[in-house]
Amino acid sequence: MSKYPIKKEFFPFNHLNPPISKGFLKIAVPFIKTPRFIYKDKALDVKRYEIESYDGERIECFLMTPHGIGEKAPCLICIHGGGFVLPAAGYHYKNAMHYAKELGCKVWFINYRLAPKHTSPVFFEDCYAATCYLYAHADVFGIDVDKIGIGGDSAGATLSVGVCMMARDRKHPIRFVFQMLPYPFLDMRGISESNKKYTDTPMWNSKLSKRIGPMIKVDKDAPYYVYHSPVEAESFEHLPPAYIELAEFDCLRDDGVLYAELLQKAGISVETNEIKGTMHGFDIKQKAPTTANALSARVAFMKKQFE
Repeated sequence: MSKYPIKKEFFPFNHLNPPISKGFLKIAVPFIKTPRFIYKDKALDVKRYEIESYDGERIECFLMTPHGIGEKAPCLICIHGGGFVLPAAGYHYKNAMHYAKELGCKVWFINYRLAPKHTSPVFFEDCYAATCYLYAHADVFGIDVDKIGIGGDSAGATLSVGVCMMARDRKHPIRFVFQMLPYPFLDMRGISESNKKYTDTPMWNSKLSKRIGPMIKVDKDAPYYVYHSPVEAESFEHLPPAYIELAEFDCLRDDGVLYAELLQKAGISVETNEIKGTMHGFDIKQKAPTTANALSARVAFMKKQFE
């Protein structure tokens, strides 16, 4: 991993290779809890909800509301990454809280069910159900249905794009104003140059992508397969404008590049931002100057779309 010139400001994560396996997940996941600090920010009101998913099971969501925001507020649906196997980490919650305060919007944070206990398409259906619930209760929550965006990092980006496509395909009335996609996982084929090149990069690499495949159990012949691999979709019509963030040393870098090209060919506005000297999931290091700049760029894009 030392052969990659990743910025030293990301230490020690620029040397971390997560030991993703069924055994590791069985031990580690039960100890990853929702951080208590989400309730301690004096600028935010945070409420926890349990909603019913498509199969009658319960899924956890949080509504983060800046104080004094007023009625008919914009809202960001926030879907965390973690390879479909890991719960939201502290930095996912911190990013969501940052977005709420900087944008003056509500944030709907979805804790969908995880593999390997739950396999595809459960994560997509959970996120879609949570999105439908938010839309149906927009008046109660004080949300402007014409100003709802969606976004997430890595696998959260997969799920965000998937929900956009599901809403379109199922003819749901929601019209997202943007899709915000840091270092997205959007190509299941694993044939890109970055996928071939970055087999041992820190935080995530193509070896780890292959390792989670059997855990999530994607059926390539199933109708939902395209949500896992949006670059293989036949149509990109009626998808929202996109912000696509690329980490330089990331096996998924070319996923974002290709998706941006396909959206642009379909006449959809796209803003891409390649951040040099970074690896996948770099914003786990919250105090790094590069992370601060990346968050500012994300906020600027979302603010423009909400306005």
